[in-house]
Amino acid sequence: MSGVRVPLSRRRAFVLAAAPFVAAPLVNSGVARAADDWPNKPVRYINVFPPGGPTDTLSRIVCNELAEMTGQQFIVENKAGSGGNIGTDAIAKSAPDGYTIGLYTIASQSIAPTLYARLSFDVEKDFTPIAMLWSVCNMLMVRLDLPVKTLADLIALAKASPGKYSFASSGAGTTPHITGEMFKAMAGVNLLHVPYKGSAPAYQDLLANQVDMMWDNIPGPLNLMRGGKVRGVAVTARERHPAAKDIPTMAETLPGFEITSWGGICGPAGLPPAMVEKCAELAKKALESPRVKASFEQQGATAFWMSPKDTGAYRVADEKKLAPVIKASGAKVE
Repeated sequence: MSGVRVPLSRRRAFVLAAAPFVAAPLVNSGVARAADDWPNKPVRYINVFPPGGPTDTLSRIVCNELAEMTGQQFIVENKAGSGGNIGTDAIAKSAPDGYTIGLYTIASQSIAPTLYARLSFDVEKDFTPIAMLWSVCNMLMVRLDLPVKTLADLIALAKASPGKYSFASSGAGTTPHITGEMFKAMAGVNLLHVPYKGSAPAYQDLLANQVDMMWDNIPGPLNLMRGGKVRGVAVTARERHPAAKDIPTMAETLPGFEITSWGGICGPAGLPPAMVEKCAELAKKALESPRVKASFEQQGATAFWMSPKDTGAYRVADEKKLAPVIKASGAKVE
């Protein structure tokens, strides 16, 4: 008995209908192989602040170690501006293939949603958290000829001449900016905020006596203080910093004053989960490297690894914690 003949048009329709079911395992296996093989070419790492600042130094320490471990370049590209938001937007709009990642930072991920009236990205939807890398407190430094040795001195000086003295920051919405606003509110003083496109240009004006003081992530102030270029006054951690034990905390004069900055790695939304896990594990191994540990210690930074899930949860918790502080300070960027 001969078989039933199916018209050509119907046979084509059957093949086309079946194609997605045949292709799906092939696509999934392709993604898995891509994750296993990652990275097989140079990786672009977007640092959302300019060269020469603390985040740049720490990012390069980690990226150099990742390059040594994988045999592929991790190229740091500085894309600064708007308190880190320009570079953060570039991360969000990059292809989700694992070859563009970047700095996951408190400034654009936990502060910006409250501080900025409008953002070009959605912190909840546009990113894939990968891992935390470091935690750093801020340090208050003043120009050498400012007649200030303690935080109490600064408060008295500022109260005697409201609005006369200025503080620099690495940009609106960064922790140095918010630290300054917190100080103004808690100490009851009036200071002029002068934002820059990153720490390095702000340092230049501080050293040139164009601004009077600056809070910044502790690696930068430590280096300037060791070089005798600025005077360290206070740190924003709960306890005195091991790398600067003679520098008091802000809380010793203003009880309850504490703020800590952090940095990690993220990518655009939609990164393959296996690739995310592999990158997170590589980051963990990098932070365990004796070279990285020694470099972080020299910079006054603390290794602060977290899993992808915990990294995202930490960001959310930090945003909720900082929102009332930012609102109370009156700081706002339109």
